[in-house]
Amino acid sequence: MENIVNTVNGVVWSNWLVCLCLLSGIYFSLRTRFSQVRNLKEMVHLLFAGEKSEEGISSFQGFCTALAGRIGTGNIAGVATAIAWGGPGALFWMWMIAFLGAGSAFAESTLGQLYKEKHEGQYCGGPAYYIEKGFGKKGWAKVYGMVFAIVTVISVGILLPGVQSNSIAVSVNNAFGVNVKITGIALVILVGVVIFGGIKRIGSAAEFIVPFMGGAYILMALIIIIVHIGYLPHVLALIFKSAFGAEATFGGILGSTIAWGVKRGVYSNEAGQGTGPQASSAAEVSHPAKQGFVQAFSVYVDTLFVCSATGFMILMTDNYTTFSEKTHEIIFNAGPEYTIDQIGPAYTQGAVNTLINGFGAAFVAIALFFFAFTTLMAYYYIAEVNVNYIVKRFTGKGNIWVVHALKLVLLFMTYYGSVKTSDLAWAMGDIGVGLMAWLNIIAILALSNIVMKCFKDYEAQMKSGKVSEEITFDPVPLGIKGADFWEELNKEKTD
Repeated sequence: MENIVNTVNGVVWSNWLVCLCLLSGIYFSLRTRFSQVRNLKEMVHLLFAGEKSEEGISSFQGFCTALAGRIGTGNIAGVATAIAWGGPGALFWMWMIAFLGAGSAFAESTLGQLYKEKHEGQYCGGPAYYIEKGFGKKGWAKVYGMVFAIVTVISVGILLPGVQSNSIAVSVNNAFGVNVKITGIALVILVGVVIFGGIKRIGSAAEFIVPFMGGAYILMALIIIIVHIGYLPHVLALIFKSAFGAEATFGGILGSTIAWGVKRGVYSNEAGQGTGPQASSAAEVSHPAKQGFVQAFSVYVDTLFVCSATGFMILMTDNYTTFSEKTHEIIFNAGPEYTIDQIGPAYTQGAVNTLINGFGAAFVAIALFFFAFTTLMAYYYIAEVNVNYIVKRFTGKGNIWVVHALKLVLLFMTYYGSVKTSDLAWAMGDIGVGLMAWLNIIAILALSNIVMKCFKDYEAQMKSGKVSEEITFDPVPLGIKGADFWEELNKEKTD
């Protein structure tokens, strides 16, 4: 089983996908004239603008829900894995994919808002919707959208939950000696309470948990960095030298450095993967580009803040081991040795232990619980949106029993992931992320002209003197077809 999964993972995550992720980010960055830098102030402003409604959640709730999906075990275990297999320079390539990926995140979330629909009185949308509508509702586009929806349900409903629950179970077992089966059962109960409440409850939970967990984690990292501030120049030099193969110790793994940095960067911030647009589509905004800006900023928060916090804690305390990709032979050892299954939580635990001996295991276990728990909530919502898309396209209406079945499957996979091996969990998760990224990035590149119409319309209104609260959207003058929600909204205002 593991051999088959690893083989498939190697095909999905070939160098072609690594290049596609980087080139997509470069493409949108250039076309928007590096909007992720120029419009940073607007991103922050829009984050707290807008109110929730009966049909949709607020921009901030949408931001937190999407961030809940982004900030997960990848921010702790994923960063450590990238450093273990790609060296310290992998952190630089995670930064790079975040900076460039903000452009891809803007594109996909803008499209999600543009082509959203109402389902049972609430907004919903995502790649399946904009693939179908953006290409003019052609037969092949409907098939493409359906394929993405099916792959997404399999990925976030079956493959990915195990990565999150496994990291929680392993870290809780290491810290408190709790049997992984007990942790799995507790997770199923807690996740079940939230997901049976729908997007409103998920958004409310994320709005409370995400700022708390992210802030506490970054604060701990800052304390450790300050305590070890004398090592900062050396660590920064090590990261940049390793990133380009200039550091002799890591010179032979440059390809792995880039590949693991991009892979774990995409896994963590999900830019271009197609998960962010689901939460973005549920937000109540007056222009599609608004949520695009908000979600671009969420990529920064995830990688530049939270992933960097993990990376600096590990590197500045020398709690890491780097492995050769081909031989698994240890080529550099600056800390305790762990199996590859345990390196994620263990590296970060060791870093925190340098501050308070014995506290690391408990801190990482608690942080991982909050990080991964909110990610499981987001996974369910994404899966539900795509299940509803599939059912509605086949039957013309929703089906509550299919949705309940999805909840049970995700809860089962949450428990199953708690008790299976970490290597298998990560490999299955990587396959899910990779398949979604392939399908989504190709789609947003093909729809890039539509993205630019929305982007230019927003910037034109800003230049005319309008503040964000006054900016509105009408797809008809822009020549955008298929944006049924916005066309009907403008008709209602006219009437």
